[in-house]
Amino acid sequence: MDSLDKSILAELQKDGKLSMQDLADRVNSSSTQCWRRVRQLQDQGVILGYQAVLDSGAMGLQAMAYIHIALKDHGEKSVRDFLHIVETSEQIIECCSITGDHDFMLKVVAHSPAGLERFLMKRLLATGLVRETRSNFVLRECKSRGALPSEVV
Repeated sequence: MDSLDKSILAELQKDGKLSMQDLADRVNSSSTQCWRRVRQLQDQGVILGYQAVLDSGAMGLQAMAYIHIALKDHGEKSVRDFLHIVETSEQIIECCSITGDHDFMLKVVAHSPAGLERFLMKRLLATGLVRETRSNFVLRECKSRGALPSEVV
């Protein structure tokens, strides 16, 4: 990955809707060269996709929490079943496998705190896979874009 690739990635993280010409202008290259590079970065799996970033509050999602999950057991089937729940639950917007006292950390959104409770009780705990949870309600999101740092890109 050279400096042009890194410049392209930095610009696309700021605005994924840039036209190839606008991208080329920002990185001092031709639109054809940018198109080739972007396609190559996609083919290599560096660029995973594009999406709109929405304001959860404006969408009526007034409750957000980080939920730490400890599974009852770590057998292959239990982990696979838990990850299936994660993949099929739209309320879970992030999931990480973590170290420490818990196995996973989920970022979950809902319309209300009661909605978070229903999700926790009926979707997660009712599965029988979860030994323990610890929830932290988000009071305010201070930064959520998640772009990679420029020294990496």
